[in-house]
Amino acid sequence: MNSILITGASAGFGLATAKLFLDRGWRVIAGMRTPRADLLAPSDRLQVVALDVTDPDSIKAAVEQAGPIDVLVNNAGIGWMNAVEGTGGDTLRALFETNTFGPAAMMQAVLPQMRDRRSGVIVNVSSSVTLKPLPLLSAYTASKAALNALTEVSALELAPFDIRVRIVLPGRAPTTGFGDTARTKVQEQGGFPEAYLPVVKAVMDAWASESEAEVTKADDVAEAVWQAATDPTTPLRIPAGADAVALAG
Repeated sequence: MNSILITGASAGFGLATAKLFLDRGWRVIAGMRTPRADLLAPSDRLQVVALDVTDPDSIKAAVEQAGPIDVLVNNAGIGWMNAVEGTGGDTLRALFETNTFGPAAMMQAVLPQMRDRRSGVIVNVSSSVTLKPLPLLSAYTASKAALNALTEVSALELAPFDIRVRIVLPGRAPTTGFGDTARTKVQEQGGFPEAYLPVVKAVMDAWASESEAEVTKADDVAEAVWQAATDPTTPLRIPAGADAVALAG
């Protein structure tokens, strides 16, 4: 039976991905910072583990509990929206700790077993903001662009070991609450610099004018992860969601 370890599986893309792989007969290890078994239907193929991708001890314990892992999905991430001038150093470091360094640490933790077996798939969930510069997302985009570069180079390094590495690029997903969480963090840290309020208004107005057909749903991302995990012919970069597909051209 194939097994998949998903980080950030308590909500949004990660939860949808866990549900899809369970429904399709896989053994699922759902990594959550705060484990909650009630989020997924009971199954003897489900294992919920405590996992904080910024904590080396947590990563080590989770991988040991998981046992053999055929597919790793680096989905855990945090959002942020503000101008560069409104982004403090602690916030910038936190973005990279979770969105870039965390996936790298997870890869380092599972690669020895994949190399020994000469098989495995790693799917890094990035963002379509790396396809087109968008205002107020500079720091977040930087953390995801670094993840893209890490993924693309590691794909070359790992191909001789028959390990596939892919990037899934979701678009904007208002139904997941990811953006709401990012905006809450901004308010907790003093809000947007006053000089940038016209830019903020323009961005918010543009988002409000988008139709539901132009955004990404969590199931879009889960299906893209499925494609990356099960189809060796998939391209390195896989857009997920109508808006992401449009940006990818």
